[in-house]
Amino acid sequence: MEKKRSNFSMWLLVWGLGLAGQICWNMENQWFNTFVYAKIGKDPSIITGMLICSALATTFSTFFFGTWGDRTGKRRNLISFGYILWGIFTIVFGLTQFISKDMYLFLGVMVVLADTVMSFFGSMGNDSGFNTWCNDIMTDKNRGGIGAALATQPVIGTILGTVVGGILVGSEDNYMRLFIVMGAFVIVFGIISLFVLNKNDDVEPHKDGTFWHQFLSVFNFKEFIKLKELVLLHVGLTVFFIGFNVYFAYMGNYLLYYLGYTADMMGIIEAVPLVLAMLSAIPVAKLINNNKHPYVILAGVVINVIGCFVTYLVKAENVDPSKMFNPHVWLGILIVGIGYISILQTAKVWAKQLYPKDKRGQFEGIWILFFVLLPWIGGSIFGEWTVKTSGHTFVDEVSGQMQYIPNGNIFLIGGIICLLSLIPFGLTLKHYKQRIAETTSVEEAE
Repeated sequence: MEKKRSNFSMWLLVWGLGLAGQICWNMENQWFNTFVYAKIGKDPSIITGMLICSALATTFSTFFFGTWGDRTGKRRNLISFGYILWGIFTIVFGLTQFISKDMYLFLGVMVVLADTVMSFFGSMGNDSGFNTWCNDIMTDKNRGGIGAALATQPVIGTILGTVVGGILVGSEDNYMRLFIVMGAFVIVFGIISLFVLNKNDDVEPHKDGTFWHQFLSVFNFKEFIKLKELVLLHVGLTVFFIGFNVYFAYMGNYLLYYLGYTADMMGIIEAVPLVLAMLSAIPVAKLINNNKHPYVILAGVVINVIGCFVTYLVKAENVDPSKMFNPHVWLGILIVGIGYISILQTAKVWAKQLYPKDKRGQFEGIWILFFVLLPWIGGSIFGEWTVKTSGHTFVDEVSGQMQYIPNGNIFLIGGIICLLSLIPFGLTLKHYKQRIAETTSVEEAE
């Protein structure tokens, strides 16, 4: 019989694996694109190929390995081997810079392929493995703490990935150093999980016909639609994060090219308010433990939209970019951060409570579909439209190409879309109250 794991080792894995994953995702989202421009070529078609193939690989991997995990019950294999392979292919991605540029087409294909394979195994370890395992170990006592960890880790990962990544790349553009260090970090925690996870971390296998029958069963939206509270929650998340991605994807360029800050100042301007915003996770965790999920979400949307409006009112002519601290800018980012963290922290816990117990792995795929794939597609379309139609433009003297600089309108349009998410989130209240009443009646009868 396997020895029961200590509380310390559980939290070591929750935070270690969680942060390693978020830092690696941040590196892909932030540094892979700059790597292509610095080492491969200033070719947006390569980046487009990376984004499309990576998103598709992530979604497929989550469904595929989620199904495999449900059928075998062995979450630990997904986590350990997924993280190790994830780290290895992070390093492999950096090696593409040594391919001769004389074979430019082949080089571009290999960059896209390396990123796709890395994302595939990253999703295996993090989405299908780690996130589902967190759902498995969640109890009434640790639900708030795990929710707080999962909500704050993306913010911490963004801060560390930005600051540490910049230090590792340095002025000499040493991207290989970045990929080796970050890849090794992920590999180390994959190896640690090999020794810390045990049979107690596996769950009862659930098989429903053949593998592909079970794989495709999650796409039976007739069954998904029956879970009305979960459906409305997912729709609300999609709408909110479409709006969120309208401004979030351009926030760095907004600070650099519209307000005029330098890159090192930009990191601090984003990091400090977000660190302060993370303090909101403490009271939110208490509300989660008291089953106040929809009320926290609704309040989070309102707070986030207020932050967007505050930031929208910032005008470049009123900002001195030589001075790092501007109360208007910092206040806007702080309020936006509080709303974002509250929503993400609550939504993850709320959704996991509603997953069918025998399909938790597969429903992590549903989460990816509504939380990642659809919002990034929609956010990219609206974001590009906003920047091109209402941003600042000029013609580059060297290339003769039109250049686009995002301004405060990204927060205005993004905030309006985020506000629309109040409709599906508000509609969850009826089903939420009904579920809580039924649960209370069962507990009283027992």
